[in-house]
Amino acid sequence: MAAVRDGLPDGRYGRTADERADRKLKVIGAVLGAALIGVIAWFGISYITGQDLSGRLVSYKVVSDSAVQAHLEVVKDTDAKGVCTLRSQSADGAEVGRKDVPVEQAKGQVDTVVTIRTTARATNAELVGCTASGAQGQD
Repeated sequence: MAAVRDGLPDGRYGRTADERADRKLKVIGAVLGAALIGVIAWFGISYITGQDLSGRLVSYKVVSDSAVQAHLEVVKDTDAKGVCTLRSQSADGAEVGRKDVPVEQAKGQVDTVVTIRTTARATNAELVGCTASGAQGQD
C-alpha cells in the first residue's frame, strides 16, 4: 500500500498565505514607525525654532546672607525682547528671592551677571524661564 498525502510538501511551492500576511504586517509596522519618528522630530524642531528667547544659567555664587549673584546667558533673535525670571531657594527648599531680568539689548546673545536679593541665606539660584514680550521689532 502506498501512503497518501493530504497536502503539498512544506516549502516546495512558494510562500503560504500566512507568510505573505506576516511580511505585509512587518512592512506596515516599519512605515508607521518611521512616520511616528518623523512627526516627533518635526514637533521638536518646530518647538526649538519657535522660541524667541532661550536662557541658560551659567553659574551662581552665594555672596552673602542676603544676596546671590547669577550669570545668565540668553540667546535670542536680534529684535526680540522679553523677560527672564530667576529665583533663589534656601536649604529647606523655600523660595527666598526672585528677580525678573529684562532682556532688551539688540544683540543675538546677551551675557549678564545679576544680583538676586534674598530674605534669608540662599543655597542656589535657578532659571525659572524666559518669555518674549509682545513688543518685538518696535522701538
